[in-house]
Amino acid sequence: MTERLSGQTAIVTGSSAGIGAAIAKRFAAEGANVVTNSRSYDRAETTAAEIRDEGGTAVAIESDVTDYDQMGSLVEATVEEFGSLDIMVNNAGVTEIAPAEEFDPEAWRHVIDVDLTGVFFGSQAAGRQMIEQGTGGSILNISSMLGQQGLQKRAPYCAAKAGVDNLTRTLAVEWAEHDIHVNALAPGFIQTNITEQTQSAADYTDEDIRSRTPLGRYGSLEEMGECATFLVSNDHYVTGEVLRADGGWTAFAWGRRDE
Repeated sequence: MTERLSGQTAIVTGSSAGIGAAIAKRFAAEGANVVTNSRSYDRAETTAAEIRDEGGTAVAIESDVTDYDQMGSLVEATVEEFGSLDIMVNNAGVTEIAPAEEFDPEAWRHVIDVDLTGVFFGSQAAGRQMIEQGTGGSILNISSMLGQQGLQKRAPYCAAKAGVDNLTRTLAVEWAEHDIHVNALAPGFIQTNITEQTQSAADYTDEDIRSRTPLGRYGSLEEMGECATFLVSNDHYVTGEVLRADGGWTAFAWGRRDE
């Protein structure tokens, strides 16, 4: 494998499992120094240890993406460890499920705080460091195809992801002069815990997902790692974009392959 990220340093928030862990592992395989992250040091260290076992370079740093000071400290600790920050992936996310008329205020705030405010705090801390370094960089925000579509019982999640999409565009415009690329990756149905919750909320079976996806299957974690690697590699003319890696679901407009 060509090491497209050789010598670069990347933070991946929420990288203890799922898409975040897959991205962290792929970046390490591409030659990056990787900082794994979770609110739990032990969970973050599990991914970091797996990377080191495969010959990669990784350290774990515990921090809460909803805490402004902790995100600043995460970036500072990364620079202290590796000397710079070149890539920031704002992946940490949660969801809550309830009919809109019944949503508890604290549940609403929790989703917005993690899925939108946390993305801004991470981007802001990384952007400041990259501007100070003066060598450019890449910020990747993990959104969702639900940033552009409605789904029952997911009001705060859909709203937060729509906010991530437009925040991405705004930061890309502001920081282009510093050669900082800001893009978003919007996965469709990937087999993760959040996907399982989405299926439950919409009462979708595995066959429903396959029949409504033109490619006829779930996406894989490895495919999300490949998409993320492309978007942060910066050997392209892409910034301010939201890449929907959804197997054609959005293009299909909620149709069915068997119709």
